Amino acid sequence: MKLLLTVVALAALAATAACAPVIQGGPPIALPPGLQETAQVGTITLSSAWLNAEDDFAETFSDEVHEELKRCMWGTAPVNVRVHIDDMQRGSRVGAVLNGDARQTMSGTVEFVDPAHGNRVLGRFPVAVTTNVGGRIGGVLGDRQMMLSEAFGRALCEEAFGRNPRDPGPHNATAG
Repeated sequence: MKLLLTVVALAALAATAACAPVIQGGPPIALPPGLQETAQVGTITLSSAWLNAEDDFAETFSDEVHEELKRCMWGTAPVNVRVHIDDMQRGSRVGAVLNGDARQTMSGTVEFVDPAHGNRVLGRFPVAVTTNVGGRIGGVLGDRQMMLSEAFGRALCEEAFGRNPRDPGPHNATAG
């Protein structure tokens, strides 16, 4: 009986911890100018207040945001990133077929923290993005979570570092 209570308590703790924000919260904080040139992306930790995504969303999001941040954080000082997603609305596949396209949105707060100094918050930014699903074909066959996560990473680079991580061209959906 005692073992069963322990298992139930641990399961309840694990379920509530997954939704708890990983950020401290507060007003936006700009990164120190020197850090903008010396920071290197470390780990990315994600939390959300909803369960409106496929199981692989956290992995997809972390991979895509990490890829974008590597392009704008090219220094050597490791900085960890904590993200809390407040809202995500994926474009409807049916809407894309019927209307030729669909919009999707994501918003959240991102904190850059120094792992060498007790995870002191170095910068905090609100980030909000809106993308389309890529027409009828992209809306049906495309990876909407990947598209939205990549756009979030690019917007974060722009917000925190003042630069788009992608070179200008047709491959750059953010028109950098």
